[in-house]
Amino acid sequence: MMRKLKTIEMNRLTVDEFHAARKLPLIVVLDDVRSMYNVGSIFRTADAFRIEAIYLCGITGCPPHPEIHKTALGAEDSISWRYFPSALEAVQHLHNQGYYVYAVEQAEGSTKLPITAPTPQHPNTQHAIVMGNEVKGVHQEVVDACDGCLEIPQFGTKHSMNVAVSAGIVIWEFAREKCRNIEASK
Repeated sequence: MMRKLKTIEMNRLTVDEFHAARKLPLIVVLDDVRSMYNVGSIFRTADAFRIEAIYLCGITGCPPHPEIHKTALGAEDSISWRYFPSALEAVQHLHNQGYYVYAVEQAEGSTKLPITAPTPQHPNTQHAIVMGNEVKGVHQEVVDACDGCLEIPQFGTKHSMNVAVSAGIVIWEFAREKCRNIEASK
C-alpha cells in the first residue's frame, strides 16, 4: 500500500535555497499571454522544474498580481522574471546572450516532440522557448527570429492546447533530457 507524503516529508527548498540552487538552463518567454491564471500556472511549473527565468512580454501580466498569485501559489517569488515590451526584443536579447531559442508553434519544418536532444547541433547551449498568445500563438516575426520551432503532436479534433499545459509539456521535455544526460554521465 502507498501512503501519500506529508508536505513536511517532501524536503522542498526555501525561496532563498531555490535562488541559490543550480537551475535548468532554460528560459520561458511569454509572447502576449493574456490570462493571468495561465501566467501563474507557468510560474508554478517553472518552479517545479527549477528553470532559470521567465520573460514576460507585451500584454503579458507581471507580478505582483492576485490572479497570477492564485495559480502560482508563491512561485512568482522564487522564479526570476523580467519584462520586455515585445517578445521580439526578448529573443534578440537571448541571442545576444548566446541562447538557442525555439518558438513552440505549429509551423512548416517544426521539430515534433519528444526530442532526444534539444539541439543536437548546439548541445551545450542554453535554451529558451517562446510560448504564444492563447488565440494567435507566437507572432510570426518572433517565429522568424527564432532558431527553430518545437511542436507538440496532437491527435484529436482540436488544433491547440492551453498555453500553460503546453509550457508544462515542453519544459518537461527539456528537464527529462537533462535528467537523462545526468544519468548517462554516472
